[in-house]
Amino acid sequence: MPYPRQCHAPPRWPGRREKMTVVATYPDSTKTSLEQRLRTRARERWPQIASLQIRHRGTFSYVDATLTDATTLKLCRLRYVGSASQWQFAIYRASHDDYDESVFFTGLPVGTCQDALDTACGLYLNDPTAWTRPPTNLRARPLSTGCEPVRCGLYAL
Repeated sequence: MPYPRQCHAPPRWPGRREKMTVVATYPDSTKTSLEQRLRTRARERWPQIASLQIRHRGTFSYVDATLTDATTLKLCRLRYVGSASQWQFAIYRASHDDYDESVFFTGLPVGTCQDALDTACGLYLNDPTAWTRPPTNLRARPLSTGCEPVRCGLYAL
């Protein structure tokens, strides 16, 4: 009986050594904080969500939602960037069955986990008000123009 032939494939990148890298994880306290923040936000803002499922793998956390009609939706992936209050965000693309790096509605590449949840839910639950915020610079009185009508010539005849 002949021996099976062995084929040695050339390395993918000639001259480059393969290295095994260790993937860093983040503290359990940060994972707990993330889960609490996301579940609180879901209860406050998204009544369509019955529960959230959050999986942690390496520096990523994957967020899925089970709706009140028992439908499960993949929403987003969060990447830990060294702070429990700032995350990178990737939206789940059902059409490609993958996650696509995204920016927050503020235009920044990092933001809160609550804003990531709002962005994903706004898209998948068809509520674009999720990424709009009321202005914070409103006053109870009209803004002054710096001149009085008579002095500026507005009432001159």
